Amino acid sequence: MNIKKGDNVIIISGKDKGKTGKVAKALPKRGLIVIEGINMRKKAQRPKKAGGKGQIIDRAMPIDVSNAMLVDSKTGKKTRVGYKRENGKRIRFSKKSKAVI
Repeated sequence: MNIKKGDNVIIISGKDKGKTGKVAKALPKRGLIVIEGINMRKKAQRPKKAGGKGQIIDRAMPIDVSNAMLVDSKTGKKTRVGYKRENGKRIRFSKKSKAVI
């Protein structure tokens, strides 16, 4: 999976197409990511104390990683991710600007 927690991404398909956000959580085994403020759903939350009130909260739900692309830090446009080896470490870089991510 090319996208990791903390990356800035843009949505390329679905109801939130064109929106950008930061990846809050990555679920690589399932191929899903959770992005702050994207794919929001209402969720009923039970009261925390007996006799208290429950509430309805907005929660970001996961989307498939194929529906998002990394945003290039230099150009601000969507880009693919490449990998190269430097000093025995695998480094991600932007295919558009060749900048290290």
